[in-house]
Amino acid sequence: MFLLASVLLCNIFCGAGSDPTVPSSQGAAAQGTILVTDEIKLDFSKFKITFIELGSVNCIPCRQMQPIMKEIAAEYPGQVRVVFYDVWKNPAPGEHYKIQLIPTQVFIDEHGNELLRHVGVFPKDEIVKFLKDHGVK
Repeated sequence: MFLLASVLLCNIFCGAGSDPTVPSSQGAAAQGTILVTDEIKLDFSKFKITFIELGSVNCIPCRQMQPIMKEIAAEYPGQVRVVFYDVWKNPAPGEHYKIQLIPTQVFIDEHGNELLRHVGVFPKDEIVKFLKDHGVK
C-alpha cells in the first residue's frame, strides 16, 4: 500500500506522462548494457555485483539515474550487471524488493546477498567508490 502511495506521489510530482526511451537493451543481458526486465529471479553468480535500479522511465529523479546506470554498465562489463525495473509498469519487482520510494538502488553480490540499498539519485562517484570497496576493478 505504501508503495502505491509513493508511486502516486512521484507520479504527481515527477512529471509522468512523457515516455523517454528505455535505458538500454530490452531483455538482452549483453556486457556493458542495462538489462531491462520484469523477471524477478536473477542469477547473481555471473557478476561480482548486480546493481538493481527500481524506478520508472517517467520519474524525473529516475531519469537522472539513467546516464549513471549506462556509464556503470559500460565501464564495468563482466563485473557489474545493471538491471532496471520499471515499477510503474510492473509493481512486482518493487514489492519483491520491498521498496517504498523510487528511485531505489539495490546492490547484490554474487551469492545473492544484499550489500547496499540507496534511495534517491545516487551520484556516480559514490557508486564507483562502493564498487571498488567491494572488489570491482
